[in-house]
Amino acid sequence: MRKLRKAVFPIGGMGTRFLPATKSMPKEMLPVVDRPLIQYAVDEAREAGIEQFIFVTSRGKGMIEDHFDHAFELEETMSRRGKSLGVLDDTRISPGDITVIRQQEPLGLGHAVWCARRVVGDEPFAVLLPDDLMVGRPGCLKQMVEAYNERGGNLICTEEVAPQDTAKYGIVTPGERFGAVTEVKGLVEKPAPADAPSNLGVIGRYILQPEVMDILAGQEEGAGGEIQLTDALARLIGQQAFHGVTFRGTRYDCGDKAGFVTATIALALQRPDIAPAVRAFMATAA
Repeated sequence: MRKLRKAVFPIGGMGTRFLPATKSMPKEMLPVVDRPLIQYAVDEAREAGIEQFIFVTSRGKGMIEDHFDHAFELEETMSRRGKSLGVLDDTRISPGDITVIRQQEPLGLGHAVWCARRVVGDEPFAVLLPDDLMVGRPGCLKQMVEAYNERGGNLICTEEVAPQDTAKYGIVTPGERFGAVTEVKGLVEKPAPADAPSNLGVIGRYILQPEVMDILAGQEEGAGGEIQLTDALARLIGQQAFHGVTFRGTRYDCGDKAGFVTATIALALQRPDIAPAVRAFMATAA
């Protein structure tokens, strides 16, 4: 079994749900309290042992690269004024550990992952979708790495979704269960509730074997006329070990305005420095 060292972050989307805020700012840079969404995903990957961070971007996303670079003027000014630079520690990634790839057409998640094929090479890799903000201890990807070290193959993160919402998710046909790990017998992309094999939905974390790139190279269109990652994964079932890992924690759907606001409030309430003020406001607002 090969060690998991690389992670792909598909961040080429235009963020139209958050216009006008995302007209000039990548949605991945929207802050939840005082950290942008992409920072939470990178921190989660670091905790899981990821060493190489592969950003699949599009035009107008340079702010993300700048966020993980040294800000010399800011750091010099803070140092001169006697302010600690510790708050910036997590924003620094060592030289050579970030690779940026341009997805030139918005052809779907499967296409975004395929764009990273040459950097991934013949190694297993993780995929993290920053819109899904995962809060738990240990982090979501670390939980998945623990399962990967036991079972190998391909792993997807899953959670039980409302039956009426199956058309929003890839849905698992489940096999044998081993605690939080479920054997995956099949995958269906966004089935109608009447056609869904379960209510176990796929959410935005994956550990994949490099053979999926060969399937994605076929550029086959799926639901919505896009190249769906779920469709490619379904073709690996039966060829490689395949399991779903139910995350022990809380997922916030930050691709949705209500989910984003909820995440901001929830994480603010976990912060001793601001929780009293936020709690006081909520009490008066109610």
